[in-house]
Amino acid sequence: MIRTTTTLAAILLLSTLCAFAQHSISGTVKDINNQPLQKVSISLKGHKNSTFTDGNGAFHIEDLPAGKYTIHFSHTGFQGQDVAFNADSAMPVDVVLLPSLEQLQTVEITGRKEIGYKNTNTFIGTKTATPLKDVPAAIAYVTKELIQDQAAVRIGDVVKNMSGVNQFTFYDDLTIRGFRINGGSTTQLMNGMRTFTGFWKQPMVNYLERVEVIKGPASALFGNASPGGVINRVTKKPLDEDRKSLSFTMGSFNTTRALLDFTGPLNEDKTILYRLNLGYENAESFRVLQFDKNLVIAPSVSFLPNKKTRINFDAVYNKSNSRLDRGQSIFLGQDLYSTPISQSLNATNDYLNEETYTVMASLNHQFSSRLAFNLAYLRTGYTEDLLEHRSANAYAVDADGNVISSLIARQVFVRKKNPASANASMYLTYDANTGKVEHKLLAGYDYSQATLSPGASQMTATNYQLKNGGVAPYKAANAADYVMYKYTTASGQVINIPKPNVPSFDLLNPNNILEDMTRYVYTPQNSAVQPAFNSLGGVYVQDQIKFGALQLLLGVRYETYTDRPNYKKANETKVNQHALLPRVGLVYSATKNVNVYGVYTRGYNPQDASIQSNPASGGPFDPIESELIEGGLKTEWLEGKLTGNLSVYHIIQKNTLYLAGVAEQPDLYTQIGKERAQGVELDITGQVTKDWTIMANYSYNDAVITGAKGTDTTLIGRQKPNAPKHQGNLWTKYTIPTGKVKGLGLGVGANFVTTRNVSLNSTQTLPGYALLNAALYYKVNKVQLQVNFNNLTNKIYWVGGYDYLRLFPGAPRSWQATISYTF
Repeated sequence: MIRTTTTLAAILLLSTLCAFAQHSISGTVKDINNQPLQKVSISLKGHKNSTFTDGNGAFHIEDLPAGKYTIHFSHTGFQGQDVAFNADSAMPVDVVLLPSLEQLQTVEITGRKEIGYKNTNTFIGTKTATPLKDVPAAIAYVTKELIQDQAAVRIGDVVKNMSGVNQFTFYDDLTIRGFRINGGSTTQLMNGMRTFTGFWKQPMVNYLERVEVIKGPASALFGNASPGGVINRVTKKPLDEDRKSLSFTMGSFNTTRALLDFTGPLNEDKTILYRLNLGYENAESFRVLQFDKNLVIAPSVSFLPNKKTRINFDAVYNKSNSRLDRGQSIFLGQDLYSTPISQSLNATNDYLNEETYTVMASLNHQFSSRLAFNLAYLRTGYTEDLLEHRSANAYAVDADGNVISSLIARQVFVRKKNPASANASMYLTYDANTGKVEHKLLAGYDYSQATLSPGASQMTATNYQLKNGGVAPYKAANAADYVMYKYTTASGQVINIPKPNVPSFDLLNPNNILEDMTRYVYTPQNSAVQPAFNSLGGVYVQDQIKFGALQLLLGVRYETYTDRPNYKKANETKVNQHALLPRVGLVYSATKNVNVYGVYTRGYNPQDASIQSNPASGGPFDPIESELIEGGLKTEWLEGKLTGNLSVYHIIQKNTLYLAGVAEQPDLYTQIGKERAQGVELDITGQVTKDWTIMANYSYNDAVITGAKGTDTTLIGRQKPNAPKHQGNLWTKYTIPTGKVKGLGLGVGANFVTTRNVSLNSTQTLPGYALLNAALYYKVNKVQLQVNFNNLTNKIYWVGGYDYLRLFPGAPRSWQATISYTF
C-alpha cells in the first residue's frame, strides 16, 4: 500500500513538473525566393508573447508552458499566416510568407473583397498598392455597394457622391473642381489605362467595382490630364470564391433592366478565376422621343499559374441604340421655365447607334518579394452611326434679319465614324531599405495613341434656301435671293421669313414629327471627322520614401506628344511637344488616426486634335498648362471603419479653349489666358456601426477667369461654366439587425448644387437646387427587395448646359423597384 502511494505521488509530481516545464519556439521566415525576411511580427494568439525576426529571418520565443499554440506571422506587403504548434515538439517552425494580394497586383488582377462603402487601397494614386491615407492626394471613390444601394445606372448618378465633381451635360461630360473632362477624349482611365467612351451616352456601371477620381493633375503618372482630376473606372475582377447574383428592375419611364454578376474559380486549385457581368436595359425618358436600349457584356478571367505570376484578361462590350438629345431650348429673353423640361428638338426618324468595346490584358510577375514587373495593354474601339435633327445654336430670323424668339433654327447631321485608341504600359517596382529609410521605387514607360481612320464622314443640312436651289447663311441685304414664306408670330402678326433648309422648331407649336429629309440640301462637313492621329509617350520614375512617421513621394515624368495634321494625306506633317512634369508629396502621421499631407504637381494637356485640325476653330492653339498646390488631413476612426478627409487646394491653368459664341461660326473658339480654382473639400465614408453606413461630402470651389488675352479682358473675374461654388451630398443607410423586421432597411439621401454660369456669358445662369432621395430594402435569406425614390419633391432643375438653346434638365420624380437573388 505504501509502495503504491509512493508510486502515485511520483507520477503526480512528474506530471506537475512536466506541466510547468518551460519550452521554446524557434524558426525562420523567408519569402517565396527563399530570402530571409527581417522585422516580421510574430505573436501567439491568446497570449502576450511576441517577437520579431532578426536580420537572418530567425526568431525565438522562450518560457512557454507545454501545450498547443497558434502562431501568427504578419509583415507589411505580405499575407498574414497562422501556424499550429505543439510546444512539446522540438521541431523548428520554418515559414514562407506570400506577398499580399495587393503587392501581387499593382494593377488590379483579382477582385476587391471588401464589402461596403469604404475602400482601403488605391492603385491609381501611385501605381502601387498604397493605403489611401498614405497617398499625398485627394482621391474620391464610390464602390459598387453604394452604386447598388442607390440603384445608380450611369456615371452621372454616381458622381454626385464625390466632392467637387458634377455633371456638365447629359453626356459622358463632367467637371472636377471646375475643370471639364469628357469621355470623348483619351484623358479618362479604365483600370489605370487611358481610354475613351462615345461621349454622347453615359455607359452603364453594372460591370464596375468602383469609380474613383484622383484630384489635381495626374500627369506625372498618367500623361496629359485635366488639372481638376482624372476619372478611373475599375472593372469587377474575378474572386477565388463563388459569388453569383441576379437582379431585375422596373420603374418610371417604362424602365426595364436585368443584371447578372457571376464569379468564382474554374478549377479546384483556384488558379483560374472568372467573372461575368451582363446588363440589359430598355428605358424611355421624361424627354420627348428619348430612349435607351443597352446591352453590356463584360467577361474577366484571371490566371494564377504560380505564386509569382498573375495574368488577367478583361473585356467590355456595350451596344447602344438611342437618340441623341441636344437639350432643351427656351424662348429668347424669357426665363428657364418658358418651355417644359420634356421638350427636345428631335424628329421621329432620328437615331444614334453605338458600339463600344474595350479589351485589356495585364501581367504581373514577382521576381522576388522586393521586385515586381507589370505589363498591361488596353484597346478601345467605338462605332457611331448618327442621324439627328438638332439646334443650329441660333434662333431663326425674319426677312429683315431680326431674331424670332419662338423659332429655333435647326440643322441635320448624318455621321459615321469609328475612332480607336491603344494604350500599353510597363513598369517595375522595387522595395529597398537604406538604414531605417524604406523606399518603394517605381520606373516605367507608357505609350498611347488615338486614331480616326479614313472613311469617317459627315453630311450636314443647314442654312436657308436660295431661289436657285442652293442654301446659304441668311443675309438681309440679299433677301431677294432667298425663298420666303409666311409665319404667324405669338402676337398674331403675319410676317415674311426666309425658308430654312431644315424646318425650324416652333416653340409655340412643338411638333416632333417624321421629317421628309429628301428635301434637304446636304453639304459634306468632313473637317470635323477627317482622319486624325495623335500619340503620347512618357518615361517616369517615382520613389515613395518612408522614415518613421514621415513619408515623401518624389516623381517626375518626361512626356512626348505627337500630332499628325493631315493624317493619311499627301501633305501629312508631324508636330511634337515635350513636357517635364514633376510631382512632390509629403505625408506625416501626426497620430494613429490622423495623417497630414501636402502635394505640388504640374500638368500638361495638348489641345484636342479635332479642334486643332478644324480650320473653322480659329487655331492652332497653345497647349494647356497647369499646376496644383494642395494640403489636407486624412483620418480613420472606429478602428478604421470610418474615414474623414479634408483637402484645401489651389489650381492654376493656362490656355483653356471655350466656344466663342459667334452665331455664324459655331466651331470658333477663344483661348483664355489663365484660370484659377481654389477651394475646400470634405469627405466622410464608411460604417458608424455594423448596420449603419454613411457617405457625406461638401465642397467649396471658387473657379474663375483670372487672365485673358486681347479683347477678352471683360471675362476676368467670371465664374467658370458649370462650376458651382458650393455643392454637397449625403447618403445613409440603416438595416434593422434583429427582431420581427430583421433585414428591413432604410436609405435616405440629399444633394445640392448652387448657381452656375452656363457659359462665359455671365447673364446665362442655372439656378441652384436641392434634391431628396430615399430607398427601402428588405432582405430575406438570399433575396432582397429594393425600391428607390429619386427627386421626392419633384424639383425642376438643370444639371448643366452650354447656353439657353442647349439646356440639360434633370429628371422629375421617379422610382425603381429591384428584386435581386444572391447565391
